[in-house]
Amino acid sequence: MNETEKVHCLIIGSGPAGYTAAIYAARANLKPVLYQGMQPGGQLTITTEVENYPGYPNGIMGPQMMVDFEQQAQRMGADIRWGMATKVDFSVRPFKVEIDEEKWIEADSVIIATGASAKWLGLESEQRLNGHGVSACAVCDGFFFKNQEVAIVGAGDTACEEALYLSKLCTTVHMFVRKEEMRASKVMQARVLKTENIKVYWNTETLEVLGENKVDSVKILNNKTNEESIVPVKAFFVAIGHQPNSSLFNNVLDMDEQGYLITQPGSTKTNIDGVFACGDVQDKIYRQAVSAAGTGCMAALDAERYLGALESH
Repeated sequence: MNETEKVHCLIIGSGPAGYTAAIYAARANLKPVLYQGMQPGGQLTITTEVENYPGYPNGIMGPQMMVDFEQQAQRMGADIRWGMATKVDFSVRPFKVEIDEEKWIEADSVIIATGASAKWLGLESEQRLNGHGVSACAVCDGFFFKNQEVAIVGAGDTACEEALYLSKLCTTVHMFVRKEEMRASKVMQARVLKTENIKVYWNTETLEVLGENKVDSVKILNNKTNEESIVPVKAFFVAIGHQPNSSLFNNVLDMDEQGYLITQPGSTKTNIDGVFACGDVQDKIYRQAVSAAGTGCMAALDAERYLGALESH
């Protein structure tokens, strides 16, 4: 260990959950230190306009909203730093967290808000047009393509839910499924298949998203017939799942088979006393900025109670 710093409350991650935890922890005088991780602001920094967060009647750009959250946390006294947690040791208290493989922090309590990352197909065009018609969140961005044709790729429950959501807004939803069946539950499949403006393409791979500065069509391949075709659409939604950013806590904290951290119902407590998890790293159901912020608040209150009980002993 090179240098070690002691902190009362350490927050790892900087999306709506991490920043909200920092606001509450700072107001409770826990003197929180927050490390932003590799994507300061989290998934919201790759969304364009956010219209469903309460308190912004005219909507706000995702990156700007995260700047607002960060400034509010700083004004409350949170110590916000650039850097990434690279190792943890939760076997003894104080907990130890390594930052950027070079310095160690000793923390009386830890709040994990490392979030999740959308899975992508890995196409160059998909990344180039991300935020310009390519999106991994239909609920966030579907509204901007009202009364237009859109495409969605995926075969699970989330893809079905998002296709149904889009079908209420868009004229036609072209749904690309790689195999000849879906992974989604029977109920969800049935709903999709009986929705008139959802057109399902089986055995279909996406080759490329076409368009200069915005999406204008998608090139697909039928992997049974080897036929290529081009489908004109204004947006391309990727719904092939999310990956929680939890690998740092493998064999340390309890997680489900997909890697989401398990918290006790009605709280943010993990299986280690004094370590709390909030936001998308522990929520695979709602995954919204407002629900992440809510659990960030819960985590700070849980940490405050935990630290208060420690001190009274």
